[in-house]
Formats: sequence, C-alpha cells, structure tokens
Amino acid sequence: MGRKRKGLPISGWINLDKPAGMTSSACVNAVRRATGAAKLGHAGTLDPSATGILPIALGEATKTMPYVTDSSKRYAFTVHWGARTTTDDADGEVVETSDLRPEEAAIQAALPQFVGAIEQVPPAFSAIKIDGERAYTKARAGEEFELASRIINVYAFELLEIIDSDRARFAVTSGKGAYMRALARDLAIALGTCGHLSDLRRMSVGPFDESASISLEKLEELGHSAAASPILLPVETALDGIPALALSEREAGMLRNGQAVPILRPQDKERIASAGDDGIVLVLEATTPVALVRVDGIQIRPVRVLNL
Repeated sequence: MGRKRKGLPISGWINLDKPAGMTSSACVNAVRRATGAAKLGHAGTLDPSATGILPIALGEATKTMPYVTDSSKRYAFTVHWGARTTTDDADGEVVETSDLRPEEAAIQAALPQFVGAIEQVPPAFSAIKIDGERAYTKARAGEEFELASRIINVYAFELLEIIDSDRARFAVTSGKGAYMRALARDLAIALGTCGHLSDLRRMSVGPFDESASISLEKLEELGHSAAASPILLPVETALDGIPALALSEREAGMLRNGQAVPILRPQDKERIASAGDDGIVLVLEATTPVALVRVDGIQIRPVRVLNL
C-alpha cells in the first residue's frame, strides 16, 4: 500500500500572479502552505525574476496540467539594446556590447521574420537537458556546449513602445517552449546589434489571464479558506477547448472503473467528431467531470479518470 499523502484533498486551479524574486517551485510551496493542499503542481515555469501568470494545479487538477502547459501564452518584456549577457537577461554578466541603437522603422521591419513556425536556439542558461544534465548547470560550471535549435510557434510579436534610445517594450503570443530571452537576443542580432531582456511579465496562459489572477500575498491572507472561495477555479478550467459529453450515472461508473463505454447516440457522435486529431473528450456526469477519454471506433476509453 502506498503512503497516504499529507494534506487536504483539494482539487482545482489557482490563477497565481507570481511575484519577482521567487522560483516557480517556491510559489508552489507557498501555495501548499497557504491552502494545506496535499497535491500541487505548476503549469509552465517562469524565471525567478519574471512576474505574471503561474497557474497552480491542486489535487485532481494536476491530471489536466499538460493541457495548460501546451496552450498559448502571452508575454510583455523590455529589450535593452547594446549589451548581450551570459543569460540573455539582466541577471547575467555582460559579454558583448554595441554602440548601434535600432530605429523604430528597422524594428518594425524585423519583427515579421520572428512570427510563425521559426527555429530558436534556447538560452545556455535554460532547463534543457544535455546528456541528463540541465544546461544551466553546465553553463554555471563554465562548460562549453551547444544547444540544438528547435521549432517554436510565435503567433504575434508587437512593438508596444520605444521607451528611449536604449530600450523598447514588446508583447509576444507564443506556443509551448518559446524562450522570450532568446527572442530578445535574436531580434537584436537581426538588427545588427546585441541586446538582452528585462521586465518579463506573462499576461496569460491558455484560459488563465491576469485580469482574474490573485497575488501570493492575498492568497496567504485567505489561507485555508481559499479552498472555499471563488479563487479556487474548477478542474475543468484547463479543458476549455475540449469537447464535452454528458453520460448517465451507469456509464460514468463504467469509465471510473476503467471500462469502455459504447457511443450510440447521434448527438454524441457529432460532438466526438469535433474532438480533433487527438480524439480527447471530457466526460461529465451532470456537471461533475468524470474522465478524459479517447475515441476508439464506436466507443470511448478512459485516459485520465478524475476522482471528484
């Protein structure tokens, strides 16, 4: 028999506005202390110096984390022209300088090449693994290595304002795995200079955005009462774009027991047809989420059962 997890069986999402100076893991621990929840995780790491949306999953919501991690994200950040750093942000040491400062017209002309499916080499100080070791561990030890480029998706890259000759502020909407530090670095290179990122803020992650977020300070004030307040969002919040099916109590019971359920109703077949290539559907019993299921011919099979 496995060890019983300590803490309260709380399930749902907290849309946390991460403060600067804390790691994402430290934020999870702070939420654990505040709520007393037994099981937690975060969807999408933010650098310690960054602020903004860090969705925290509690209990059964941890089973839906991949759907948030894989969703689109929106950021705002400042690029400082004329200085490249070891970390590609303001926390690193300056390793290259340039006197060139790009004009607004040149910046606007360069942005389209960074929109779409593009190749990006992650920063040396990143969590990418090389032979089982994190890149930032090797970088801190002074080891020389190369990271392979990979394809990322950038949906929008906008110039928000020219702050002064040394700084410009941008907004980016991207898919999974895009590094804003690398975008800042590469944009500067494309403009014939060098640069680094600062003031990174994540404004949204999938269905979670800053307009409905809560600060860590406010969450700590609420303490254990947070679980009974509107700030604890439903587990299905993460599944906003997934088709849903309502099944009977008997059918839901079959899924909870790991059994497949035949789908015979025409309206259900139509709903399943909208599930897309991965064929994942959320099953409900009345309004309670039961499981994430996969379409298998004329039946559905449970992929992740939600014990709610």
